Amino acid sequence: MGNTVYTCVKYTPKYFNIWNDFVAASKNATFLFYRDFMEYHQDRFHDFSLLVFKDDSLIAIFPANQNENAVLSHQGLTYGGLMLQDDVAFNDVVFAYKELLKFLYENSINQLHIKLLPKIYHTLPSDEINYLLFKTNAELTRRDITSVIDAKYKLPLQSSNRKRGLKKAISHGLVVKEVDDFDEFWNTILIPNLQAKHQTNPVHSVAEITKLKKSFPNNIRQFNVYHEEKLVAGVTIFDTKHVAHVQYISADANKQSLGSLDFLFNHLINSVFKTKKYFDFGISNVHQGKQINEGLLSWKESFGARTIVHEFYQVDTKNHVELNSVFI
Repeated sequence: MGNTVYTCVKYTPKYFNIWNDFVAASKNATFLFYRDFMEYHQDRFHDFSLLVFKDDSLIAIFPANQNENAVLSHQGLTYGGLMLQDDVAFNDVVFAYKELLKFLYENSINQLHIKLLPKIYHTLPSDEINYLLFKTNAELTRRDITSVIDAKYKLPLQSSNRKRGLKKAISHGLVVKEVDDFDEFWNTILIPNLQAKHQTNPVHSVAEITKLKKSFPNNIRQFNVYHEEKLVAGVTIFDTKHVAHVQYISADANKQSLGSLDFLFNHLINSVFKTKKYFDFGISNVHQGKQINEGLLSWKESFGARTIVHEFYQVDTKNHVELNSVFI
């Protein structure tokens, strides 16, 4: 290590540009980690994001917020973890993670909660943190399952219901359109359905998703299905470098008779995103990952999606000392 100095600092607005530049070049980051995305709901979270420098060079960032005496992978984001410089070596990650834990410990933060970025989002191998969590005696606190189609090894449609739905949609002359406006889908289908089924609202308000779309026009995409010019279904996709992730799905009461969702997902998987490495339907877990919505999971699998895991850990920051003995 020589005279190399590793330094961890808390994010402040003066780091806005260097943070965003790092995200753009990172080997395991997506557009969700740009400050423009993270800060759309900054009033809901006490930001405690961290940057780790090797001498004067930024080598790692950790998007996070604080909750009492714990720091957590940012709770406003689907996934998180330690974002790394594309050419960072393993020993640098060890020292960066050690410095991060030590910084938190010295600032009276007792626990760090990490929700890992699923590997399908990695541009280069990025499992350093998995080993370091083991070394620092991290505890697995949650494991969700998400349903994914690998474009290289697509399975055929797994259900006769999907095939029948596709035929119905074609016979009814359904049309899929990509649109820039979210109001119609949010107000006529998504919000009413979420209210009726779960007494809840979308994570993003229509104003928030519209604002995010303006900031990330190529990453946040809305696809609507129309029957005789009437909106009958829609899906919101978060489009990243390797993954098309389904953020919202909803359809009207005629989805079975029209085959609207079968038609929509057939179009997305086999046309719009056919060259994307992965098509991610999202999780089917409820109750902090302890249970699975069987019907929802089965529906996703009927398109040929199969399971990967999304893991959550907590680590005591005092365990930074365990990293003193990594190398021999």
